[in-house]
Amino acid sequence: MAVLAFVMVLGACAGDEPAAAPAGGVTVAAFGFSESHILAELYAQAMEARGIPVRRALDLASREVVEPALEQGVVDFVPEYSGTALEFLNRAAGQATSDPAVTYGLLRAAFSTRGVTTLDPAPAQNQNAVAVHESTAQHFALSKVSDLRPYAHDMVFGGPPECPERRFCLAGLVGVYGLVFKEIRALDAGGPLTIGALEGNEIDAGLMFTTSPAITTSRLVLLADDRGLQPAENVVPVIRSTVLDRHGDALLDAVNAVSGLLTTEELVTLNRRVDLDGQTPHEAARAWLSLRGLGNA
Repeated sequence: MAVLAFVMVLGACAGDEPAAAPAGGVTVAAFGFSESHILAELYAQAMEARGIPVRRALDLASREVVEPALEQGVVDFVPEYSGTALEFLNRAAGQATSDPAVTYGLLRAAFSTRGVTTLDPAPAQNQNAVAVHESTAQHFALSKVSDLRPYAHDMVFGGPPECPERRFCLAGLVGVYGLVFKEIRALDAGGPLTIGALEGNEIDAGLMFTTSPAITTSRLVLLADDRGLQPAENVVPVIRSTVLDRHGDALLDAVNAVSGLLTTEELVTLNRRVDLDGQTPHEAARAWLSLRGLGNA
């Protein structure tokens, strides 16, 4: 039913430029947060610059819907994150590690049995992190996640709706750190709802991304992952193998050119342009690609 709903809204919610691609094009999907939209636009526009028609399917759902849609051919291409994607595919078997090469190799093997090819990973990583307000960090002398344990039972934690079931979100905080919070509040994936709740003292701790520009502008503190819960999370484009075969080197070269230049610092800058400066993901991606000679003139 979830994938059926995905199909029904695909044409109506396609992001900044929702025109459908001609037959034989590539449907590029994103998850429901701005960085994922930016990544989707980077790769989509790079493909278009090589003459590959693209349809966008942005901000539709979480990984629980997007991954089955990819395997079933509802969408063709998704910019993924290596560690989280691997643990989703292997049902949280704990294979993902902090070693980017090992995690990528396991992800590639896991996707290959599903008719999906993993392309070259980018140097850029974006990991989950626990954030608190600067005043909370000072009051409780918090610098690492394990410091929360004596206080968690009196604290409210905020994160995306799927956080309680995710190994690298609340499930891992419970299992690895023994953190049992007083209340769990469903917000967004490190976005304005979570930031606003931390700033307004509506929650005591929340899930943020390490590439969020709000870390430096909203007086938030990321707590060190001192027990190594978070794995390598390189940006890894994945594509249905039949679609890659159809477009060949033109698509492969376009995607790999973007990945090769995308560092964590570049990703933070792109996020800042969208989340703080008011650009759309399409605009930010277009400017980034143009500067590097990878987009349309």
